[in-house]
Amino acid sequence: MRRKLALIAVLGALALPAAAATTEAEQTYALLFKEGTLDSVAPEAVLQYTRAVQNRALPEAAERASGEIALSFEQTPEARIANLQFLQDGKHRNLGSFPASVGNPMIMYFYETVIRDMAETAGGSPFYIRNRVKDALVRPAQIESGETLYRGETIATRTVTLRPFAEDPNRARMQGFGDLELRVTMSEAVPGWYLSLVAEAPDAEGADAGYLSELRFDAVAAQ
Repeated sequence: MRRKLALIAVLGALALPAAAATTEAEQTYALLFKEGTLDSVAPEAVLQYTRAVQNRALPEAAERASGEIALSFEQTPEARIANLQFLQDGKHRNLGSFPASVGNPMIMYFYETVIRDMAETAGGSPFYIRNRVKDALVRPAQIESGETLYRGETIATRTVTLRPFAEDPNRARMQGFGDLELRVTMSEAVPGWYLSLVAEAPDAEGADAGYLSELRFDAVAAQ
């Protein structure tokens, strides 16, 4: 229960302030935090994702953060629950639980892991970093329509790109993360909505391979 409440608090921390919303920001938020994305997923299904992290400054931390993510379901008397587990080298760790009605919690896992990685790598307060990401949700974002090959078929996609520190007065001290780019690609054809969630930033010297976190949908399996 404590883990569940903590994750729900994270969702609230990144919620869009209604008073600050604009039409463009509402569109961005609605795409990123789309509700009902798990409604059509069968109760016995397990959505499988892979997270691959590269971090030139902290390679050992990147290796620990890379692994498989499994999203499974359970029905309680109160609600249908989505459970997340991290799997690596035959071991698993519970990441927490969400009411499935809220939507796919992978978006929250993605943002929170990137916030944690940035704070660990560049220093600074995770609260400050999270607030800047939250601010990016109330600004017009780059939204692109496209197509990609998925299971041998061409599907329509939407990609939202956020650059939360592009105008931050402290960006020069962020060890390259001032140029952090967050890209989320979504499609109605993909179970759970999210096809890929990518965070990328150069290192302190401006090299492109400073930090890269890729979270990608793999398959649907059965419990």
